[in-house]
Amino acid sequence: MTEVPAGFAPLFRTSPFLEMLGPFFYRRTKNVFVIGLRVEDKHLNARGTAHGGLLLTLADIALGYTAAFSADPPLSLTTANISADFAGHARVGEWVEVHVDIQKIGSRLVFANAYLLVGSERVARASAVFARNAGALAAGPRDPHGHDAAGAPRTPSEPPPDPLLRDDVGQRR
Repeated sequence: MTEVPAGFAPLFRTSPFLEMLGPFFYRRTKNVFVIGLRVEDKHLNARGTAHGGLLLTLADIALGYTAAFSADPPLSLTTANISADFAGHARVGEWVEVHVDIQKIGSRLVFANAYLLVGSERVARASAVFARNAGALAAGPRDPHGHDAAGAPRTPSEPPPDPLLRDDVGQRR
């Protein structure tokens, strides 16, 4: 079964890692993203169920997208912490979707919970903390010396690059 539930569309943003794991789908309502995936053979662990790493990746995507797009303009976030508890499993052909509950959006951190469902059964719960990357979307990507794509240096109002922070596409700045 490869059918995607009504209202879901291919995820609008991807990366080489997500391309390898996907396809991922989303449904948006107001400030909430529901992210979904149909479990395939490539997603299985040795026991024949969806690998926990896949489910945690799915949760991270849903948590991050929902948190980022809960503001206008979208927030630039880096996952600072994520944890999960697994209470069930997903098998080949099953549709897994993630529902997110934003707990708090602060000036420096965002806190959120996610619930992974197969049908109406919760198979996992995840909690995450995201660090807000001040000005990263407005300033655009920078090289390690603080220059933008055109080679222009950082303006005096921009903070110097933090080597531990990543830009909005997961690349080291």
